Amino acid sequence: MNISVDAMGGDLAPEAAVQGARQAVEAQPDLHVYLVGDQALLDASLRERARHPQIEWVQAEEVIDTAEAPVQAVRQKTDSSLVKAIQLVRSRDADAAISAGNTGALMAAGLFVLGRMRGIERPALTAILPSFHGWGVLMLDVGANLEPRPHQLYQYGVMGSIYCREVYGIENPRVALLNVGVEEEKGPPVVREAHQLLQADPNLHFVGNLEAREILQGHADVVVSDGFAGNVALKSIEGAARDIFREVRGALLGSWQRKLGALLVREGFQALRRRWDYQEQGGAPLLGLNQIVYKCHGSSDQRAFERTILTADAYCRRDSQDRIRERIREGAEG
Repeated sequence: MNISVDAMGGDLAPEAAVQGARQAVEAQPDLHVYLVGDQALLDASLRERARHPQIEWVQAEEVIDTAEAPVQAVRQKTDSSLVKAIQLVRSRDADAAISAGNTGALMAAGLFVLGRMRGIERPALTAILPSFHGWGVLMLDVGANLEPRPHQLYQYGVMGSIYCREVYGIENPRVALLNVGVEEEKGPPVVREAHQLLQADPNLHFVGNLEAREILQGHADVVVSDGFAGNVALKSIEGAARDIFREVRGALLGSWQRKLGALLVREGFQALRRRWDYQEQGGAPLLGLNQIVYKCHGSSDQRAFERTILTADAYCRRDSQDRIRERIREGAEG
């Protein structure tokens, strides 16, 4: 498999992408990675790590900054690392593209260069979160489509269910709809109509509405929402986890007595931090595009890039995109 990586996207570019790619190809002997970016910006150490028979550098002179207007940047910066990484997928030189750069630009480039999957009205930005019980939870949409129609939310449930089955091996993924209450009649009209569509599909294991406070409790494998609510929920969870761990660490190191106690719980505390570290989760796909694109967190380090590259590689090897395409076509015909 061939994976293209935007080496200039993200807060830790290009170091994180280069080192993550090196670790990924060392873990997967038949994986080939295209690193896309300005090679002149690499120092001697990174130049050495980028030299590997399974890594190929693709020169790109431009970079799309996180603050740039997505559509304008994609149209004007055709020689950017983000756009060229996706162009490699369109030309079939790469099977999937990965970036930790501007999220809006990545979605815009995916739409302009690759297009939507036939039958999908609006692609979704996804995120993988840990949970207190089980493997975790896939959330979609978390920012791409702020005002979806009911059928679009239904399609998110279908795509998320297939993704969890294909990538995480969950035989019958539980799909829930994010809402302000568990009752069917709760929420705005678009959510109530989406509830009916999800419930009516015999091929979906729909478990009903789910409140935001229950997202991490392991009640569902897939949580469907509009992009506004999903983004607010995601960032609230990330911010709360970050701040709580910081406060706990400060409390444990507040005095020498506490430091002694901290030594006793250090191993468990570190294991808990690793479980909630998004670097360990890696990136998540933009589901609904015609070809495969993954988005990494803007602060992704080499671990996150390695994990995302290997996840994308596994997804491509299973031909999972074709199964999503087939399922959506069956739904449209039905």
